[in-house]
Amino acid sequence: LLAIVMFVLSSAAGLAVAAQAKPALSEATQTCLDCHATATPGIVADWKKSRMASRTPEMGAKAPELERRVTAKLADIPEKLRQVAVGCAECHTLRAGEHPGTFNHEDFPVHTVVSPRDCATCHPQESNQFGQNLMAHARGNLINNPVYMDLADHINGVQKAAGGKVSYEKPAPLDEAESCLYCHGTEVKAVGTKTVNNPEMGEVTVAKLTGWPNRGVGRKNPDGSLGSCSACHTRHQFAVKMARSPAACAECHKGPDVPAYKVYEVSKHGNLFQAMGKDWNLEAVPWTVGKDFGAPTCAACHISLLVSGDGTVLAKRTHQMTDRLWWRLIGLIYSHPHPKEPDTTKIRNADGMTLATSLDGKPAGKFLINAKEQAARQANMRKVCLACHSSQWVEGQFQRLQASIKSADAMVLASTIILQQVWQKGLALGPGKGSPFD
Repeated sequence: LLAIVMFVLSSAAGLAVAAQAKPALSEATQTCLDCHATATPGIVADWKKSRMASRTPEMGAKAPELERRVTAKLADIPEKLRQVAVGCAECHTLRAGEHPGTFNHEDFPVHTVVSPRDCATCHPQESNQFGQNLMAHARGNLINNPVYMDLADHINGVQKAAGGKVSYEKPAPLDEAESCLYCHGTEVKAVGTKTVNNPEMGEVTVAKLTGWPNRGVGRKNPDGSLGSCSACHTRHQFAVKMARSPAACAECHKGPDVPAYKVYEVSKHGNLFQAMGKDWNLEAVPWTVGKDFGAPTCAACHISLLVSGDGTVLAKRTHQMTDRLWWRLIGLIYSHPHPKEPDTTKIRNADGMTLATSLDGKPAGKFLINAKEQAARQANMRKVCLACHSSQWVEGQFQRLQASIKSADAMVLASTIILQQVWQKGLALGPGKGSPFD
């Protein structure tokens, strides 16, 4: 009798797992897959490996709190989406009327660019947090800041030497899209439709997009939203494993202006990841320190939900990357407290420039977080460090960081004084008369 009962229970459990492994597909998504398995097999193969292919929004919303990745309330998710896998149609036909560039494709209203507002259907918390993030405003913070764009122009502009003089031409839009705006984000606009010839499907009408392709973190989408979730959760697997890998951040944070990944790569944390990371579990939610990984990746310090072995929460998940950052080490030209708002073009220093400090290093205080907020963010990061290190070790590292900041800023001040003398002597025009980067 016991054997029969165990058999029945195990069979029921097996059926439950099978049911979870293969949720129903919507008719629209099945139609997409029937063609695209041949037309774009790589995309379909990627999606089939994804968590979205094996889970429904309802399953995600009902998961235990610490394992939950769907932050929308079940009642807020459209009923037709709740009990089907999140497939092609669930993303590329969602909110079709709100997407400029929606086009008729095999009788479906399809839009190419899936935006954070689409992802917010199931992930509103993550979308809202990312919207308060400097990354979401990365494009505007660059192109709407005349000082930053002056630097970008001098880096990307085509240099010419003739008649004993060096001059440059403004960079071409495609050069900008493949350099600074690759990471900061382009503005994607829908400008009608066009016909393309697919070897498998013949002539197909699609939206004509400018500023495309791009997955920059501050991309401006046709629906007016900012950002691209696929910058970190690369399509079409959207895997948390990918987002937690240092390589995801290295794509943009590689210097020389943002050398964070290069610093990580040669650190002891980076050494440990290179040697042992293949044995870590980068997919577990929540992420258990010491069990799932042995040293932090970028995500462990800045984003992920971390727990101890007994399930105690050490750090809450956040998509506002500054929640654990109190001091900003990049940006022109000195280090400074983080800006209060993600739109840094509102900042004005003592000289009226759109910089967080003046050229002599004085912070634009009213635009930056105060000491109380700095202490709160530092405490958030300290909790992460203390998961593996003693308090003495952690305090020693913070002291060294502060010393490095002080020394580096002093070097910048010295070089700025030399430049000011150059400008005063007319050897170069300098700010107000020309470009400080000339």
